[in-house]
Amino acid sequence: MSRLSFDAEDIRELAAILDETGLNEIEISEKDRRIRIARMPAPVGVAMQYAEAPAAVPTAAMAVPAPLALSAAARAESDANHPGAIASPMVGVAYLSPDPDSPNFVSIGQRVEVGQTVMLIEAMKTFNQIKAPKAGTVSRILIGTASPVEFGEVLMILD
Repeated sequence: MSRLSFDAEDIRELAAILDETGLNEIEISEKDRRIRIARMPAPVGVAMQYAEAPAAVPTAAMAVPAPLALSAAARAESDANHPGAIASPMVGVAYLSPDPDSPNFVSIGQRVEVGQTVMLIEAMKTFNQIKAPKAGTVSRILIGTASPVEFGEVLMILD
C-alpha cells in the first residue's frame, strides 16, 4: 500500500476556502489522490427527539440573494451590526417551531411585536424562548430548524 503525500499549503488553502465560504466540507480528487477537509460542528447537548425532516435550506438565502461582492465574513459583520439583528444568547440547537408538526413561530415578511417568541434554543436539555427585542418585520432568517448555533451568532434580521 503506497502512502499518498499532500502539500501542507494545499491543505491550508482548502481550510481557508471553508472559512471564506462557510462550507462544512470540501473534497477534491485527482486520479488516485483524494483529499477531504471537513469542519466538525461544535458539540451540543442531546437535542429533543424530532422526526427525521428533509434537509432545511434557510428560506432567507432563497428570498434575498446576498450581493456577490461581499464575502461571507463581510456579510456576517454587516448582519451583526444591523439594528434589527437577533443574536443567539447561548450555544445550543435552534428550532423555528415549537414541535415538528407545528408551523414556524415566524416567517419572512411577518410583522412581530416586542417580546414575541421567534424561535427556541435548546441548551442543556432546556428549551429557551428567543423573543423579539423590538417590533419589526422579519426580513431574513439566517438559520434552519435544528441548526447548531453559537453565542452571538446572528439568527434573524428584523427591519
